[in-house]
Amino acid sequence: MTGGPAANATVKRQRLRDLLAGPELVVMPGGFSPVYARMAEAIGFQTFFLAGSQMSGYLLGVPDTGVLGLRDIVDHARHVAAGCNIPVLLDADTGFGNAVNVHYAVQEIVHSGVAGLQIEDQEAPKKSGTSGARRCLPLGEAVGKIRAAVAARDEIDPSFVVTARCDTIGADGITFADTVDRCVAYAEEGKADLVWLNAVETRAQLAAVCKATPAPVLCNWWSSVEPQPTFDEYQQLGCKVALYPVIAAAGGLQGSWDLMNDFKLRGPAAMDDWRKRAAAGPFGAANYQRFTGHARVKKLEDAFLSPPAKRDGT
Repeated sequence: MTGGPAANATVKRQRLRDLLAGPELVVMPGGFSPVYARMAEAIGFQTFFLAGSQMSGYLLGVPDTGVLGLRDIVDHARHVAAGCNIPVLLDADTGFGNAVNVHYAVQEIVHSGVAGLQIEDQEAPKKSGTSGARRCLPLGEAVGKIRAAVAARDEIDPSFVVTARCDTIGADGITFADTVDRCVAYAEEGKADLVWLNAVETRAQLAAVCKATPAPVLCNWWSSVEPQPTFDEYQQLGCKVALYPVIAAAGGLQGSWDLMNDFKLRGPAAMDDWRKRAAAGPFGAANYQRFTGHARVKKLEDAFLSPPAKRDGT
């Protein structure tokens, strides 16, 4: 989607369900902006993740500690979902409270147009999903929140995808056997459509959860113990979705850091060299106007503006 009308929300939700039910691994890049979602679509990815850590950082300039509010993510998610034709999965942190809060949060998020959301089982205020010393809710309370999310979803659009995220690997006082039990319970008792095993450390952990859980499993690899699996390995381990939640934003951050430091040292010559490197690269220069819909603006002007009101060079 590079400037035309986005597909109907229910169409995109069904597309996500079809991907989860299909035979292939779903590779899901993530970031924070409509431009990155459109870029993912243009490259050929079939889904996009709107990451809470990246919205916290790039919209508010704060870490991923639960500072982001419901209105922040709903308003931003609406912009991202409206700007692309691929399904968007939204990070809804802990659901902004208990099961009652989750009910209302989910209904607001369904109306935003995204294809699905994830709710994690951390206590509030939460910590980053990849940091130590996380504390998680009792199993019964966590299952109740997922059940509330599913019930709230069903009142509006049953095609919307509810993901239950398990943050217990590395959490205080919880064993890996407990983690497997939680993933199973989120699918069986909570009726989650997708179970997210967060911060996986070993292939054996991922394989055990995938084997036991009666729902598709999403994994984001965060391990210094083993190198990350290849796409083929993910499929062999039983994983359905391989998530790279910060790849787009992290790439942009590093690129900006390099360019601005070089610009500070060398001035305009740094920008000239940067443009040459981008144009000569294997994928060419990224086209900002393409990803922000300039061509569509030109079509609208040609169709509806009188000649004196039209702008040249759009």
